[in-house]
Amino acid sequence: MMTLRSGFFMKIFNKTGLTLLELIIVVAILGIVSAIAAPNFMNYMAERRLKGAARMVMSDLMAARQNAVSRNHEFKVFFSEDQMTYTILADANNNGSADTGEATEAKNIRNDYYDIALGASANPIFSPRGTASPGSTVTLTSARTGATQCVTVGLTGRVKIDSCP
Repeated sequence: MMTLRSGFFMKIFNKTGLTLLELIIVVAILGIVSAIAAPNFMNYMAERRLKGAARMVMSDLMAARQNAVSRNHEFKVFFSEDQMTYTILADANNNGSADTGEATEAKNIRNDYYDIALGASANPIFSPRGTASPGSTVTLTSARTGATQCVTVGLTGRVKIDSCP
């Protein structure tokens, strides 16, 4: 009678490590899988950056509206032509321009979202009542994928992320 400690079974259970051929096959399979997955991962990350940039612009616009109501004076958001910066102005005398003593905060979208460009249809002004004039649409575009997200500011002051038409 044969036991597990002798003969044929001993050779099967006493095997340690991998052969060179097994290691080459595993490395080749991992290389093929990662070559297929890498482009999809890069597009996924570009989509995440686009959505993150849209959330950042939306939260800054909502903060400008909230500050206009709480401080009882207008807040204006200027979007620049360079497609990467915007400025939030605390317009204490409600004249639409930055004067001495009025706080401004400049934001550069490319600091956190390097491949996103933005453009706006108008520069919204938030009133102390919480309304906005004129209504505005901020379009954010991914340089990698060409996908877009729109942040809209309604006349009522509501700020939301929409899909672009």
